[in-house]
Amino acid sequence: MTPHPPSPSLPSPPPPPRSLPLPLRFGYGTNGLADLRLDDALALLADLGYDGVGLTLDHMHLDPFAPDLAVRIRHIAHRLDALGLDVTVETGARYVLDARRKHGPSLLDPEPDDRARRVDLLLRAVRIAGDLGAHAVHCFSGTLPPGTAAETAWQRLAETLAPVLDAAASGGTPLAIEPEPGHLLATLADFHRLRLALDGPASLGLTLDIGHCQCLEPLPPADCVRAAAPWLRHVQIEDMRRDVHEHLPFGDGEIDFPPVLAALADTGYRGLTVVELPRHSHAGPHYAEASLPFLRRAAASAQVTVTVTDHADPKSPSSPVPSRPSRAANLPVAPPGEPSAIREGSTP
Repeated sequence: MTPHPPSPSLPSPPPPPRSLPLPLRFGYGTNGLADLRLDDALALLADLGYDGVGLTLDHMHLDPFAPDLAVRIRHIAHRLDALGLDVTVETGARYVLDARRKHGPSLLDPEPDDRARRVDLLLRAVRIAGDLGAHAVHCFSGTLPPGTAAETAWQRLAETLAPVLDAAASGGTPLAIEPEPGHLLATLADFHRLRLALDGPASLGLTLDIGHCQCLEPLPPADCVRAAAPWLRHVQIEDMRRDVHEHLPFGDGEIDFPPVLAALADTGYRGLTVVELPRHSHAGPHYAEASLPFLRRAAASAQVTVTVTDHADPKSPSSPVPSRPSRAANLPVAPPGEPSAIREGSTP
């Protein structure tokens, strides 16, 4: 396995509480099931035994700009409840805002109107997440625009996120920003730079992609998990190789997963750990079927408990998944990834 360089100087997390590790809960991202209707994708994941779904807002599954959005939200909320699936809302769709520019516009764009379009998408995502009972809303910074100074971009990022964080705080759903290779905010150290610039709002959390840790962080992935624990609100997982931003099926990369899952369990993280294979939709059902047994075997070898949910009766008292109120109670919704700067073909 490729060695990692010495550890950097990052904020020291407080010691974790001394308690028994909680079960891990696995999901699968809809950006890896783009060729399936959403109803079919949700049924597939429930049948396979997943605990939830990473729902990317995009034209083929849940278009955040659809004229019948409230109706779609209501239907999906009932469907998730019926199948016993939890959800996180993701905003990494490639062309949902601009049919010609991948992941554009971003929060860093020079034109205020362009930045406002991305802010509007994130505000919609926060409202949708509240109506679906999602445990987090995922987002990313975007790449540094040509001709823009880094300091200017950091200022734009903080300013554009302010109203989204306010909405997240009001709605009770954290905004979980993802360090993304090639982006302005690319590492855990970058996350802390943003967090400190914003005075550490409680509504700002972290999406940690385990593959990205292997790709570019100086810490090994398991140590990244421990370092990120106090701010962890969402987790994405896949295999990856050092210095290559390519999301790979489990076993095709370099990551040693049992220590990673053990670290996750030790933190007490209770959100979904979502498989992220956005370039594998051509065989999405196959990879969804293969991924969950792999993760369960890795967890078992690390002596980590995972949930095994009976989706035929999600409200059964024997289910290890905590009960939750029906999402439909909050409807209708208010009216109105995977990104990278690395060359096309090497990144989702």
